[in-house]
Amino acid sequence: MTIFSKIIGTGSYLPAKKVSNQELADQLAKKGIETSDEWIVSRSGISSRHYADDGEKSSDMGVAAAKKALEAAKLTPNDIDLIILATSTPDFIGGFPSTACVVQNKLGLTNGAPAMDVQAVCSGFMYGMSIADSMIKSGAHKNVLVIGAEVFSRILNFDDRTTCVLFGDGAGAVVMSASNEPGVLATKLHADGGYADILSVPGTVQDGAIAGSGYLQMDGQAVFKLAVSVLEKVANEALAQAGLNAEDIDWLIPHQANLRIMHSTAKKMRLPLDKLVVTVDQHGNTSAASVPLALDQAVRDGRIQSGHKILLEGVGGGFTWGAAIVQM
Repeated sequence: MTIFSKIIGTGSYLPAKKVSNQELADQLAKKGIETSDEWIVSRSGISSRHYADDGEKSSDMGVAAAKKALEAAKLTPNDIDLIILATSTPDFIGGFPSTACVVQNKLGLTNGAPAMDVQAVCSGFMYGMSIADSMIKSGAHKNVLVIGAEVFSRILNFDDRTTCVLFGDGAGAVVMSASNEPGVLATKLHADGGYADILSVPGTVQDGAIAGSGYLQMDGQAVFKLAVSVLEKVANEALAQAGLNAEDIDWLIPHQANLRIMHSTAKKMRLPLDKLVVTVDQHGNTSAASVPLALDQAVRDGRIQSGHKILLEGVGGGFTWGAAIVQM
């Protein structure tokens, strides 16, 4: 019998602290940095974002999102036999112990299920989904928890208005399970390290301290140009792999980074904008958390129904990009 992988539960979490563009502009003005709600919205479509409280970690947000996904899937933590967590902001310097292992412990998993982090920046959730899909279809695992969790506010330079206004914190999760019905119809991943310098945190750890910059740095124009190009290409690759056309797609959920990129991608795919799920206006760019956050919101508000076909896309530093087509 053919084994498929299917999303059976979604969940998300946003920190309580919500910061509007005006509030952020007022904070920056105290440092002599000028920006405005109009300036931010016109360039990104972002109106607000959420910031984690002091002491709130990626693992904490990942656990909160995971609990909601488990509840939706009607599973207990010990029903999970693999945890994959995508993050660029792990709980610990050096990335170990992995944030996935921390999440495993905080969820109370005692079944010895493997847990691992995936680092593909804003494409991390797409990478995690693709790994989970392969693991399930191979028969190695039955119920996989895939999480994207980020606290980007801690790597933002609030003296740089071109980057600090764009990002926020949050987490999203899905439970993917073995099924005799089609769920994940296609996944496609890519990377090109030749573009590593256009979006990075270039600092390194030396003698227990950060050498160089520990802040996010981005060439906005280069990222925009590359993102628009690769998102269209990888979407068409995933459609071809699934044997579908763009008009077969019910919803497009791209990485929530910039509304102009999202609109451009939809138009290139000849998809009407009313099929585009948008959360970037309220959440900002939450990196690996953005796609599962948007997916969960559209599931819970009733837009996404059983049987709908969803095109998910991510693009991020590395440079990495990927897409998945899933039938709910």
